[in-house]
Amino acid sequence: MTDPIIIVDNVYKSYLMGKEAVPALRGVSLEIQKGEFVCLMGPSGSGKTTLLNIIGGLDEPSRGHVIVDGQNLVALSENELARLRLHKMGFIFQNYNLLANFTALENVEAPMVLAKVGRRERQQRARELLEKVDLGDRTHHYPSELSGGQQQRVAIARALANNPPILIGDEMTGDLDSVTGFAIMELVSQLNKEGMTVVFVTHDPRMAEFAERVIQLRDGKILEEETRAVSVSPDSVR
Repeated sequence: MTDPIIIVDNVYKSYLMGKEAVPALRGVSLEIQKGEFVCLMGPSGSGKTTLLNIIGGLDEPSRGHVIVDGQNLVALSENELARLRLHKMGFIFQNYNLLANFTALENVEAPMVLAKVGRRERQQRARELLEKVDLGDRTHHYPSELSGGQQQRVAIARALANNPPILIGDEMTGDLDSVTGFAIMELVSQLNKEGMTVVFVTHDPRMAEFAERVIQLRDGKILEEETRAVSVSPDSVR
């Protein structure tokens, strides 16, 4: 593959703790190709979530550049960043971030409302996406009426609402049991096989087995990378 959709170029990130600058990333550079399935791993404080947030335009580097689908995030205004996230990236988080007073259907519709998709079209697409994640019979259920795995499936459907080319996940199986986590990763793996670029953070080596490239971070630097053939069976992660 020779067509990077994400380029991270010599990125540094520090946070102020009182009067002291605490480094989170120390000169990280990497490229992620279109259609790759990449996992970021490392101990707490290694910088993996900071790197993911910078790639997703949720945080900005102190130094360096990040280019996503040809656009330099550092050069974009807040409104331009918001548009990029809305149309180019889907986000899945550990705590789901569903709107408690919205049904599953309404939660999936929400990004399309922001994208000004017409009501009939967005409702039809939301139903199709909930069918895709095996929740076609839960469209009118609220998050409190769904299990953790079902809520995460709603979050995945929502992340796909505007057909983004990139899916970003932060510990998206962290609160789930092994069987449910495996099912979620199978679903994300299928999306990757359909052409979506996936970048996710996990602390669980069993879930990392789904990725074709694993990047290990420590102390804000890339420690090592491993590229491998992916072959995951249910028994291997349970």
